[in-house]
Parts: sequence; structure tokens; C-alpha cells
Amino acid sequence: MIHLYKKEIYAVFGNPIHHSKSPKIHNFFFKLYNFKKKYIKICASKNFFLDEITLFFKKGGKGANITLPFKEKIFSLCNNITKRATIAGSINTLKKCNDGKIIGDNTDGIGFLSDLLFHNIIKKNFNLLIIGAGGASRGIIYPLLKFGCNIFITNRTFKKAQILSKEFSKFGNIESVFYKNLRGINFDLIINSTSASISNELPLISYNIIKKKTICYDMFYMNKKTSFMSFCEFYGSKNVYNGIGMLIHQAAHSFFLWNKIFPDIKKTIKYLFK
Repeated sequence: MIHLYKKEIYAVFGNPIHHSKSPKIHNFFFKLYNFKKKYIKICASKNFFLDEITLFFKKGGKGANITLPFKEKIFSLCNNITKRATIAGSINTLKKCNDGKIIGDNTDGIGFLSDLLFHNIIKKNFNLLIIGAGGASRGIIYPLLKFGCNIFITNRTFKKAQILSKEFSKFGNIESVFYKNLRGINFDLIINSTSASISNELPLISYNIIKKKTICYDMFYMNKKTSFMSFCEFYGSKNVYNGIGMLIHQAAHSFFLWNKIFPDIKKTIKYLFK
């Protein structure tokens, strides 16, 4: 017998998931608008996660966020998939509609762009360097190109950067560049999309590409400065950021999909860092 949830439940699925700040963010959103809803985190089995997410919705779950390592493996569960999720090749947000159908969306890219706009650190025609050609970079390329930026992408395995640049070239100006050729380009914004900071390591880039006005953004977040942020500061950057703002904004876009309300970002930041 399936025991139904007693209140409207939302969840984030991942493995590992203990570190996730999503419940704190979303439960604050609910409190902000007096919603009698709850957001939880679920450590899903790597072999049976589709069954577990299906059960979650059968028990009355209304929406879910999907994080590593399941973002690229959830498509078969969805009845409808948004354009941005299709282009990104990954899904981080699910919504169960009143007719029982599941919508799959990706709010990572729009969340990242929203955070850059929130901090006023992006303009059209900016030269952006994305370090890394994995799933994290895939999620942000389309919104940045659509906004009107020029993207350069580099990766330790250069062929992966070439594949991404070719795939997204129809949406705007994007070019793959060898690490050793980066020094000849003036970058307005450098984005670390690799997982190097998780292990306190650095991506393979030269300090020569970092200038005083260069904005540096690590998509990874932690309670202190990441290794990438410290590296960029040491070599002169006066503007460094981590991914907590992206997390808040992608959560806000998920919340909007579920509730048709875009939550107050300033109040959320104040709550998280009080």
C-alpha cells in the first residue's frame, strides 16, 4: 500500500545529497508566501532512482529538483520537456500537472544568467571563458549565447570542448580554444564549471589571463572561498563569486514553474547569510 503524503511535498533527489541547501531555500520560499508546503531531500539509489521518483509522485509529490548524478537520466520519466532542457541535455526540475503528466525543465542556465544579472556582472558582447566541457557547462551555454555573449570554451580533453562548441554554434558565437592559446584573448568573465574546487584543486589555466577587471565565477559553492576564487584574487581579480547565487536563482525559477510566483531574492539572501 502506498501511504500518501499528508501535505503538498516537493523534494530534491541526488546521491550524495546531505550537503544540499535546496530544502533550506525552498522552505523559506514557502514560508515567505505562507504556503502550507514542505520540501525535503531524498538520497536516491543509483540503480533504482527512476522507480523512487515515480513512487514519490504516486504518493502525492508535486514537484522535484534533480541533481547529480541523475540530471541526464530522467528524460524517460517526462511527458513533456521544455526547449531549454532539451538543448541543455539535462533536467533539474520536474512538475506534476493536474492531469498527472510530468514536465521536465532545466533552470540551471537561466538561474546562472539571473545571478549574473542580479550582480550586474554581465553585458551583451562580453567575452566569456568557460573552463570545462561537462554537464555543468552544457546547462549554461544556451542562455549566455541567447543573451548575446561571445563564449570561448576550453577543457583538459580538448575534443570535448570542440564537440560542445560545434553543437551550440547555431545559437551564437562560441569557439573552443586550447589552454595554451588563452593568453591572447581578453576575457571579461571567466567561469569555472569544473569540479576541481570540490577537492581543493585548480583547473588547468594560466594566471596570465586574469586581470584586475576580470570577473571570476566558480559554479561550485562552499562556506568559504573556493580554491579557484582564491587563485583569481591572488592574481589580481577584484570580482570573484561562487555558485550559491546560481543555486538560489535556479531554485527561484523552479519555484516559479511550480507556483507561478517568483520569490524575493534579496530576502532569501538575507535569510541564508544572517
